[in-house]
Amino acid sequence: MEIYEGKNVKKELTPLEKAIKTLREKKVRWVHSGFTDVRGSLQDVIIPVKKYTEDKAFNSGIPFDGSSIRGYKPIDESDMILMPDPKTLAIIPWYNDDEKQKSAIMLGDVYESYGATEPSKVCPRGFVGKRAVKAASDMGYQAYFGPELEFFVFKSIDPTKLHWDLWTSPAGGKQDSWGAPRVIPQSPEVEPGSSVIRPKEAYFKPPPDDTTLEYRNEVASTLEDYFGFQIEMHHHEVATAGQVEIDFRYGELIETADKVLYYKFVARNIAKKKHNLIATFMPKPIYLDNASGMHIHSSLWKGEKNAMYDENDEYAELSQEGRYFIGGLLEHAKALTAVCCPTVNSYKRLVPGFEAPIYIMWSRKNRSALVRVPLYFKGPKHASVKRVEFRSADPTCNPYLAFSCLLMAGLDGVKNKIDPGDPVDEDVYELTPERRRALGIKELPTTLKDALDSMKSDEVVHRALGSHIFDAFIDYKTSDWNQYCLYVTPWEIMKYLDY
Repeated sequence: MEIYEGKNVKKELTPLEKAIKTLREKKVRWVHSGFTDVRGSLQDVIIPVKKYTEDKAFNSGIPFDGSSIRGYKPIDESDMILMPDPKTLAIIPWYNDDEKQKSAIMLGDVYESYGATEPSKVCPRGFVGKRAVKAASDMGYQAYFGPELEFFVFKSIDPTKLHWDLWTSPAGGKQDSWGAPRVIPQSPEVEPGSSVIRPKEAYFKPPPDDTTLEYRNEVASTLEDYFGFQIEMHHHEVATAGQVEIDFRYGELIETADKVLYYKFVARNIAKKKHNLIATFMPKPIYLDNASGMHIHSSLWKGEKNAMYDENDEYAELSQEGRYFIGGLLEHAKALTAVCCPTVNSYKRLVPGFEAPIYIMWSRKNRSALVRVPLYFKGPKHASVKRVEFRSADPTCNPYLAFSCLLMAGLDGVKNKIDPGDPVDEDVYELTPERRRALGIKELPTTLKDALDSMKSDEVVHRALGSHIFDAFIDYKTSDWNQYCLYVTPWEIMKYLDY
């Protein structure tokens, strides 16, 4: 907590006062002012710092053209206002050495123009996110979220020369000069003098095999030092070619979704500016290796008590409310898939054999389950970490929409006492189809189109997003699907040219 001390005065600074003070003290020249479109992509307009320090941007907002933002407005209703949130201010460190480049970044909510007093129905953060928080509050809960974002870093990407891809590479699956398959021609792991990490064998690899350590250290340090993160850990992930994960401490819905945007912003910029790498959150960039997910941990609290913890539950110390929350997630799982796995490429990840869930069931410990109850610790002193993990989401999702829909689905389970059924403590991938049918295990959608079809009939997801974003999301993603269906791939040429 920051205190201002003047002559005979001791005053706690408001977030607005603190933001203006920071901008002045750090001699910031430019302020990146951000929000997301319906996809969750960061939209960025750069404002001279004077418009902030003179308080005009905070009081009146920043005008922009809403018709140019995906999922927002038609051209005849285009005027909109961005209202920055001073609590989200962060200094951008890679511009510190040049006075003309010194910059900060801030996120905010989008309003209608001409005097609107509440966030617009087009705004994922201010409308969808804050309504979900209020819905939980109205039921007496406070919700917390902790996402685990995986992503890849590459030295370069040429889609026409992907080694280890029989369909696009001129060399087919040729070996590199060190005797192992090259997954991407310029992945960080393939360096002279270092071992080559085999596909699906890179989890927790140490240096020198892991060549991403310095990059991860820099990203994690920047997030802690400048963006207010508490880093829990970071490590190399399972896939061979530069797949990494940096985990940060959980928080409330809006705060955590904001952090997802900053996480991507920092990861991409440090990759490019400091290491000449490409950071991508595309779920499945590599053929026949593991993909990137975004496992989402969530818990419900009543005051200082974790409502998901029950010391007397022998199975997982999980309360009845926790079970009902899981019931809601499973009940709405197919519709949630569209929001949490929103790209055509997402469904290249949701296949057997690559650690991504495809079956609708829950369990403890079990990573083949869609919903998992982590079981590392036992006893009341660990009550605060009791949570449920939703494992199908990936990092292309809009975090405000994904967290909100998961929360609303879980709350629907609590409100209507939806029984999740018995947990399945077996590797579901190894079960026979007959065994899965006997257990009542259903499958997630296998394509974006199937997921959108499920979403169209789900009232809880509709209510969570509101009609405007619900319709805009389906329209935009349906267009993606149609474009994908029209494209003739190299695989098709190789497969069918001789028919």
